[in-house]
Amino acid sequence: MTSSANVPSSPMLPFSRSTIVLAATVLALLIVVSSTIYTVSEGYVGIVKRFGKAIGQVDPGIHVKIPFVDALTNIEVRQRKTVEDLQAATEDQLPIAAAVSINWTVLRSATIDMFRQYGTLEQFENRILNPKLRSAAKAALSRFPANKLIQERQTVVAEIMETMTAELADFPITVNSPQLENIELPARYVEAVEAKETAREDAEREKHVLEQQRLRALQQVNTAEANAESRKLEADATAYQVRVQAEAEAFRVSTEAKAEAEAIELITQQLTKSPDYIRLVTAKNWNGELPATMLGANTMPLLQLDGRSNR
Repeated sequence: MTSSANVPSSPMLPFSRSTIVLAATVLALLIVVSSTIYTVSEGYVGIVKRFGKAIGQVDPGIHVKIPFVDALTNIEVRQRKTVEDLQAATEDQLPIAAAVSINWTVLRSATIDMFRQYGTLEQFENRILNPKLRSAAKAALSRFPANKLIQERQTVVAEIMETMTAELADFPITVNSPQLENIELPARYVEAVEAKETAREDAEREKHVLEQQRLRALQQVNTAEANAESRKLEADATAYQVRVQAEAEAFRVSTEAKAEAEAIELITQQLTKSPDYIRLVTAKNWNGELPATMLGANTMPLLQLDGRSNR
């Protein structure tokens, strides 16, 4: 009797063949779906490329493309800023270093044209925008002497803006707000300016001192003139007072003399008209006392009635 050989049994698979096929199919579908649906973020425009050729642009949102055939490149349409560091020369041939910047924005409607002609935004900056900005800034800086660049910075900026607007008129972008963010002058020039400013400040200070001295001297002159005028007025007042008093005294003396002359004239007239006028006056002025001596007519006094001896 022949014994049967022990045959090992095959192991049990965790998933059946049909399950594996179904999972693979689902995974493939997910990959296809994920490759078909895409989104464009706000602030960007999507450039759809088919086998590398740009065939259209799409706005922000969710979109569908042919998987494994179409590709997407996002182009930012927000305002961007580019900055250029450059070496330039002023009108008086002084070498300077400066940093100039400008803001620019891609026209949304012409984004695909921008991409077709210039590629990405970085490529446009490097090939077109930055060289024109350097050229415009150097040209503007060369029209001003070094001592005017800081004072007339806004005029320089306005010239840069005017040049850039003209140069980029045919490109699908807009530019605005250029700025001179930094101007570095040579050290020797800065030292010369500082020395000149120090000298100017010293001169202004000296001028101020001299002006103060002049004002003080003028004040002293005005005070002296005022004192002299005051003394003159006082002297004039004194002289006027003396003159008035003298005139009054002269008038008084003249009046008294005139009155006395008139009185004498009247007495003379009375004596002429009436020889007894003296007696009348004597009688009016008699105080009632008898005279101490008795005189006869046409005689000299010999005796004194009061009994005193003649001296």
